[in-house]
Amino acid sequence: MSANGYLRIALYLVSLLLLAWPLGLYMARIYGPGLPSFLRWVDPVERGIYRLCGVRPGEEMPWTRYAGSVLIFNLLGILVVYGLQRVQAWLPFNPQGMANISPDSAFNTAVSFASNTNWQGYGGEITLSYLTQMLGLTVQNFVSAATGMAVLAALMRAFTRRESVGLGNFWVDMTRSVLYILLPLSLILSLLLVGQGVVQSFDPYRTVQLVQPVAYEQAAIGPDGQLLLGASGQPVLEKKLAREQVIALGPAASQVAIKQLGTNGGGFFNVNSAHPLENPTPLSNLLEMLSILLIPAALCFTFGRFVKDDRQGVAILAAMTMVFVAMLALCVWAEESGNPLFRRLGLDTTVSGQAPGGNMEGKEVRFGIVDSAIWATATTAASNGSVNAMHDSFTPLGGLAPMWLMQLGEVIFGGVGSGLYGMIVFVLVGVFVSGLMIGRTPEYLGKKVEAFEMKMAAVAILVPCLSVLLGTAVAVVTEAGRAGLANPGIHGFSEILYAFSSAGNNNGSAFAGLSANTPFYNTLLGIVMLLARYWVIIPVLAIAGSLAAKKSIPPSVGTLPTHTPLFVAVLIGTVLVVGALTFLPALALGPIVEHVHMIGGR
Repeated sequence: MSANGYLRIALYLVSLLLLAWPLGLYMARIYGPGLPSFLRWVDPVERGIYRLCGVRPGEEMPWTRYAGSVLIFNLLGILVVYGLQRVQAWLPFNPQGMANISPDSAFNTAVSFASNTNWQGYGGEITLSYLTQMLGLTVQNFVSAATGMAVLAALMRAFTRRESVGLGNFWVDMTRSVLYILLPLSLILSLLLVGQGVVQSFDPYRTVQLVQPVAYEQAAIGPDGQLLLGASGQPVLEKKLAREQVIALGPAASQVAIKQLGTNGGGFFNVNSAHPLENPTPLSNLLEMLSILLIPAALCFTFGRFVKDDRQGVAILAAMTMVFVAMLALCVWAEESGNPLFRRLGLDTTVSGQAPGGNMEGKEVRFGIVDSAIWATATTAASNGSVNAMHDSFTPLGGLAPMWLMQLGEVIFGGVGSGLYGMIVFVLVGVFVSGLMIGRTPEYLGKKVEAFEMKMAAVAILVPCLSVLLGTAVAVVTEAGRAGLANPGIHGFSEILYAFSSAGNNNGSAFAGLSANTPFYNTLLGIVMLLARYWVIIPVLAIAGSLAAKKSIPPSVGTLPTHTPLFVAVLIGTVLVVGALTFLPALALGPIVEHVHMIGGR
């Protein structure tokens, strides 16, 4: 890698940490008992929201009621988004006359956006109206992100409560997450993006003349509306000459801002942030990459300040950053190395022995390999899923890095709120195992970690893993699952494994070779998204309720320090071992053997 590449990576990481520190401290005050003084002018707005919705903000909720509120609110979100899609043809703000969405696709999209997964089996600019994009998807981008942040707030309070049944109020936590954190940050970012050329408009699509006509071939359509086949059974191709192009417009900047900040990832346009009107410049690219990990990184500082020990948050952030940098290094190395067949065919003209130019397939020239690899690693480390390059075009090991980051449970930064509470579950497992090794009752932040917490931690860790593996197995052995493959064989298996890893870990990115907008995939992926989101939230809240009800134990000589480099290593080892034991056999059938075939010239 060149010095310029090292400089860009260093600039990204340093900028991220410098922005995350003050934001983390700010969010700790938002979730505390009182607001900062400079925000008191917003207090009437907050109280007005509570009066309008009939919320009693001072009312504490036990974990069961908190979980019930989460589930009811998210169910309502699913129903609203589903309904909007099914009747969008008859609603306003639809200048292109988009048709109503089929039931299976509407179900998949509704579940996807409500669960903060944002898997998209459709092309946004040719499928959804402006109203559906704004009222359905953008709203869910805010509230699904706020749901994860609220659950984290409840878990953080559990470590500060003593013999208490209350974890706070879900409606207050969600309202404050949107009003004081997500809305202001989204407004700032959307204005910056508009300044860089990201489109924000209600105008109909524009038809423009091309500078040069483009000749191309496409499959001919017969009188019956089906593909016209020749004597050989292959589609008949007809020559076309394009002289104009339709430019899709719409209120994109406002959705792009929250899709990145809320680790949602759902693109306004089909090719997501590779689209020139969604991510036009290197500066917009940097801003969007920073916003993907900004809140997840900042919440580590929030956690440390909330539990009154900043070292705890720094230790978790250090573990996340080390795994992230390792996977980023693998991805950059694999993509810059390219395909060794170039060398065997005598096309290698570089001194380093790498393929000339590396692997630029599926990448935007204006971003290059390093920025594409940073984005791919960041978007899968967080449960974001947006892309500025096509992951299906990455080399086998370059694609393995983002795939395995998802399979680790989206805890390497992860989604806003969900990444950190997922990592805290791994912390509890690490503390429990370490405590058993030295023959002491495990403790974390003054709370005993006992059998109930471990049972709930096992559910939270294993349900997403089971969903991914079972979903992949069903798709591989059924005709409906294999029908969506454009690349049969090893890479086809990788495409299916990636899809279910993405859905089962609330990510939303995909290998583009899989045609997943079918009743089979829309339904099965939707079920996986539901299981992986809510069968993590419920056990986490159960853990929070159990910890809040316990006494606080002062640290003793035998207490395992959880802020030291040794515990950071234990935490990293716990995450990696669980990920390796669960997914290494599946990875060996996909990207690993694909890499072996590639270097063997097959």
